Order: sequence, then C-alpha cells, then structure tokens
Amino acid sequence: MAVFTPVSNDDARELLQRYELGELVSLRGITAGIENTNYFLNTTRGEFVLTIFEVLTAEQLPFYIELMAHLAERGVPVPHPQPMHDGKRLTRMHGKPCAIVTRLSGGYEPDPGPGHCALAGATLARMHLAAADFPIRQPNLRGLAWWRQTAPQVLPFLDAAQAEMLHSALQEQTAFTATPTYAALPSGPAHCDLFRDNVLFDGTYEAPRMGGFIDFYFAGCDTWLFDVAVSVNDWCIERETGAFIENRLLAWLDAYAALRPFTPEEKEAWPVLLRAGALRFWISRLYDFFLPRPAQTLKPHDPRHFERILHLRRQVAAPRLP
Repeated sequence: MAVFTPVSNDDARELLQRYELGELVSLRGITAGIENTNYFLNTTRGEFVLTIFEVLTAEQLPFYIELMAHLAERGVPVPHPQPMHDGKRLTRMHGKPCAIVTRLSGGYEPDPGPGHCALAGATLARMHLAAADFPIRQPNLRGLAWWRQTAPQVLPFLDAAQAEMLHSALQEQTAFTATPTYAALPSGPAHCDLFRDNVLFDGTYEAPRMGGFIDFYFAGCDTWLFDVAVSVNDWCIERETGAFIENRLLAWLDAYAALRPFTPEEKEAWPVLLRAGALRFWISRLYDFFLPRPAQTLKPHDPRHFERILHLRRQVAAPRLP
C-alpha cells in the first residue's frame, strides 16, 4: 500500500455522500506497500480503509471485492467491503476505481512466535474452505504467466549467476504445471500475498488473538499449497538467511492441516511450491526495485531477500508436510 493518488478531505466528504457511513472525522494516508493508494478513513459511524486501485481494472476488481464480502459473511476475519446506497461496492475517485472496507482491529507482528503462526495457519485453512464455493473465478494475475512475461524485463539488471537461476527456476515451474501431480493439487481462491504485515493480531505477544487478514488485492485462483508456501516463506524464517525456524513452521503447518489435511499430491509437490513462492516474489521485487512507478511515498523491498530464499530452497531439502 502507498499514496499514489492524493485525496483531500473534500474528496472524502464527496465520496461519503454515496454511502451510509456517517460524516468524515479524519483521513490519513497509509505509506506501507507499493500497489494501491490507501487511506485510513474515520467517520462518525466507524473506522474504515479507503483504497484507490492504481493497477487493477474495474473489470478485474469484482473478484477481490466480492471475495472479501463472501469470506466476511462466512465469519472469516477479513475487511468487509461497504455497499453504497445503490448496493454496489465499487465506485470511482479521480477517474480510478475505489472501495471502502471496514478497518480490522489489531496490528501486525514483525517477529511472530509459534502462537501467531498457528493462528495464521488455521485462519488460512478456514479461508480456503470458506472460499471453495465462491462463484467468481479469476486466475492469480501474478502467477506463472506473469513471471514469464516479466522475467525478460528484469534480466538486464542481473549478473550471469542470477540470470541462470532465474531461467532454470522458470523452467522448473513451467514443466511442473504440466504434470499430473500439479493437476491434482486442491485449488481455489487464495490470498497469494499473506505476509506477516498482512495479518493483524489483538491480545499480547504471549497470548495473541486473530484480528484478521488484509490486502486481498493480489488474490486469485491458484493451488492452495502455493498460498501456504508463500506464507511460510515469510512467517517461519530467519530474516537474515531465509532458513526455516522449525517450531514456527511446525506450528503453522500443523494448525493448517488440522482443518484441511494435506493430500498425497501436495506432499509430493511441496518442495517445488516452496521454490515457486520464492520465485514469484523475487521477480516482483526485482521489477518494483529496478522499474518502479512514480509515487509520492514508495518503499520498494530489497529483491536480494527472496533471491537468498530461492537459492536456499534449491539447495536445502524441504521439511515434510504433516
């Protein structure tokens, strides 16, 4: 999240006239992230988040907005998109699509312990199961097709060893998607970006309570195992090396599997999907770092972090799924 499109108090007041959310109290830009414009929007009736979509189109957005509504209505702790007077959940501001969603309580935990990992793993399993009957289908727009399209754009910034790893990793993922094992993997709507800063917790560090999942705007239909792999590649690692921290990883995977047990095909595919999760974010961070879009407050991540993780996942045997 970032601030690409300025929004004034008068803009917010005009927008609120389309809703039954009360009158504007305060508006504050959110500087974290790199994809959309986000503001904390407080009104006389509650606390909300205003998102202006800078990349996703009005045709793509119903998947994300309706998925969040679908999950929220089934008790999964996610932001609930608010309807306007006409019942629609999407509108426009400054010529761009936008939406207002409920603001969840809590804050993100930068150094999660096993208790946080277990809560996040269990909630992701709940999300997958609740999304299984979601009727809209849209692929993960940052999936393999996007990796293959984007890799040539970042190659000029890589040295020979980096370029070789990128090429061979893409080859592996392309070949794997053509296998019967891949075809048998359970799939459906997935978050696809469940990093620790996209999960909020209440309570204390020793006794955390789930606040909810946020930032669904990279979601798409993909294998659920890819969603798990992306998550544990962030939640369950030593930041400096990318190596797994065993008690965090076991807590995450055991809690997830208690609600949705892993299949034999998923257990076979696990090492490849861990590499897929690392590859996806290495490519996107290379792209955001070397080919950034103009923004008022933009903080691109260091792509070397996921380069290290991908290298490690290619060198060290993956832990088994429960």
